[in-house]
Amino acid sequence: MKIGLLSDTHGWLDERVVRFFADCGEVWHCGDIGSMAVIERLEQDFRVRAVHGNIDGGEIRMRFPETEVFECEEVKVVMTHIGGYPGHYDARIRPVLQRECPRLFVCGHSHILKVMYDRTLGCLAVNPGAAGKFGFHKVCTAVRFLMEKGEIKDLEVLEFKK
Repeated sequence: MKIGLLSDTHGWLDERVVRFFADCGEVWHCGDIGSMAVIERLEQDFRVRAVHGNIDGGEIRMRFPETEVFECEEVKVVMTHIGGYPGHYDARIRPVLQRECPRLFVCGHSHILKVMYDRTLGCLAVNPGAAGKFGFHKVCTAVRFLMEKGEIKDLEVLEFKK
């Protein structure tokens, strides 16, 4: 299954992101969605999984959890908004990662695209950066990758100036 991954839309979704995800089976949003209109647009074309972020209001917080743990294509996934990265995980998510032992950890918040392998946890950590136009970043980013029978592969990056 091909997965589209984005974060930090802050209420704005560029159609270039939707086109980039065109052949994805699912889209995962790592928080700071900003508006239900973003989710509604994504749901027109995709199965959506999401977590709420620190800027998200009541409706989004009622619909989406702070952290989600699930399996996809035989890969255990932990998704949250504020997560950090290997060696610098947020104090709230560190015990979740240690308890759940995921093979894939996805988060947002930093507005910085980062893909790192955590040798200690045996886990790939991916932050897709910020897909929205609000924030300090100069380039909007999103990623897509293939998950197949326990493998995570073929990661691709979309980037465009905001």
